Amino acid sequence: MTSPVTREAPVTVCVFTQRFSSTPRGARLARRLTLHQLDRWRIPYGSEASDTAALLVAELAANAVTHGRVPGRDFELTLSYTPGLRLRIDVSDTRGERRPAATTPGPLDEGGRGLLLVGALASRWAVLDRVPVGKTVRAELDLAVP
Repeated sequence: MTSPVTREAPVTVCVFTQRFSSTPRGARLARRLTLHQLDRWRIPYGSEASDTAALLVAELAANAVTHGRVPGRDFELTLSYTPGLRLRIDVSDTRGERRPAATTPGPLDEGGRGLLLVGALASRWAVLDRVPVGKTVRAELDLAVP
């Protein structure tokens, strides 16, 4: 007796990885290169997916520069795109002991809303350990229409 063969469509995952200096300029460059790379992957500038990804990268990169900075160490951006299905954004820094947590800021607080924004825009997000040192904050966008 043989089992039936199930054919699945091949999946190509596109990956972009780049390190940036842990400075505001590095965070700005990460956002700009994200937009450029998404356009190369046929997610056009100005589309909802492109704009959402840019906001997520901007927030995660700013957090890496502000809260995860270790002098002399860069942060890393990795974009993984499964066409038509998912875009994964990973921002890694070398400061593993400072893990982000979504909190509810008070009405007069000047900061603390970044991860609320990430939670609202991303399909899901998580904080992962990075080997050998540091952490990765991952945000995913589901692109498939339900």
